[in-house]
Amino acid sequence: MPNCLTLKKSNCKNCYKCIRHCPVKSIKFSGNQAHIIGNECILCGHCFVVCPQNAKEVVDGTEKARVLLQSGDPVIVSLAPSFIANYDGVGIEAMRRALKKLGFADVEETAIGATIVKTEYERMMREEVRDVIITSCCHSVNLLVQKYFPSCIQYLADVMSPMQAHCSDIKQRIPNAKTVFIGPCVAKKDEAEYYEGIVDAVLTFEELTNWLKAEHIELEKEVDVTPESRARFFPTTGGVLKTMAENISGFTYIAIDGVENCINALKDIESGKVHNCFIEMSACIGSCINGPVMEKYHSSSNVKDYITIAGYAGKKDFDVVQPPHLNLKKNFSAIEHKLAQPVESEIMSVLRQMGKFKPSDELNCGSCGYNSCREKAIAIIQGKAEISMCLPFLKDKAESFSDAIVNNTPNGLIVLNEDLEVQQINKAACKIMNIRYASDVLGEPVVRILDPTLFLQVKNTGLSLHDQRAYLPEYKKYVEQTVIYASDSRMLIGILRDVTDLESEREKKLKNQQHTVEVADSVVEKQMRIVQEIASLLGETAAETKIALTKLKESLADE
Repeated sequence: MPNCLTLKKSNCKNCYKCIRHCPVKSIKFSGNQAHIIGNECILCGHCFVVCPQNAKEVVDGTEKARVLLQSGDPVIVSLAPSFIANYDGVGIEAMRRALKKLGFADVEETAIGATIVKTEYERMMREEVRDVIITSCCHSVNLLVQKYFPSCIQYLADVMSPMQAHCSDIKQRIPNAKTVFIGPCVAKKDEAEYYEGIVDAVLTFEELTNWLKAEHIELEKEVDVTPESRARFFPTTGGVLKTMAENISGFTYIAIDGVENCINALKDIESGKVHNCFIEMSACIGSCINGPVMEKYHSSSNVKDYITIAGYAGKKDFDVVQPPHLNLKKNFSAIEHKLAQPVESEIMSVLRQMGKFKPSDELNCGSCGYNSCREKAIAIIQGKAEISMCLPFLKDKAESFSDAIVNNTPNGLIVLNEDLEVQQINKAACKIMNIRYASDVLGEPVVRILDPTLFLQVKNTGLSLHDQRAYLPEYKKYVEQTVIYASDSRMLIGILRDVTDLESEREKKLKNQQHTVEVADSVVEKQMRIVQEIASLLGETAAETKIALTKLKESLADE
């Protein structure tokens, strides 16, 4: 991952917005988290700008600048010319006063370095024989060429960026000086780290604003326009061309902004379609005034900001001492990043796993962020993407899983909207209610097929009812009804469990029990009757015996 961009893992919500907006697809998803692939990233900052969860963070350079201030050496700020668009109504003198309160020795405009760079471009056009020249002011464009169009490195102007040219100039003029660049660009942090010894620290406008607030320093509204400041146009689209004094006959001068447009131009250059051309390239649409860390990027207006820049820029160049062109040299080399390209059989295998069996299945919705299903399949093989990132695949899988459950469950399911109209009904419910086709009742009021009382009760109370046993006389069925209110979708879900067989079995058992009781009562009654008859007979016999014995006793007494 680039040192200047970090990720808050807990914030990433798998919305894939960053990969959709990444022009070079240098983001991979693993473990439900987005990861920036450092050797593929061109630091355009799009992912930082578009992330709705603020999961991408620019590494703060404030502490590094504070350490420089404590070193005892003079620390000079190189302030990007887009500052006037970021801080409305605040000119360079007001910025200088505020930054000196933070401890900086002085503040100069990076536009001074821009003047040096554009002068070198003019010399290059006059004195060197070149076919195509691509400006090298934008570090993101440089990375784009180095990583994705290495054959076009020969066309990159081998010249320092304005930031580097200015900071080198400062160090030439001021002994032991340290330099801090402040601007709207993420990539400048990387450029400063990669080309050591020129720029000692890089801050964004937001970092500067936070630092000023922490120190309770307010910027004064004061605009100072000077005629020797034409290079202040540099942060606008075509700003480099606007500052160049002359055009060489036979050459075409073009300004291109936006990574996608730059990619298209580089493809044309790579294929040999472009000749005798000077191309000013900027990764950001609108150039630096629309940089990824302009504080107002959410509500910025390229037109308004351009007018602000134009009103602040003068008609003449800054008064600078032009260094020898060899001192401005900057070498570029290819940066390897490409993963091995998978073979066709591997791609087809992944496409089949995604449910793509024929070209018509590969209609790309773009929800995963890739430009085609095939490109997505290659990213999966390279470990940059996951199959689950395919929304149609997940949708089809979820629907298939849901349909399998709905259509195979023995319970009847019926879904109603808040108007109690049937939205969905499964086969089991149709069987319970003797409905031939589900289409016969879809969109119809539920009262046509069921008593709506329970549904009305759940709708009015919002409380679900469970296992309410009822008899459906029109269908001669006993059911246990559960009605659930899904508040998110505002739907009523009815679950009907056919318990007719259970009820019949229960009634049969009750009848058997009743019969058994009746038989038992009959047997007991008969037994009691027999006992009573036996008792009666025994009573009569005992009485007769008593009389006979009494008579026998009396007879014996008479003798």
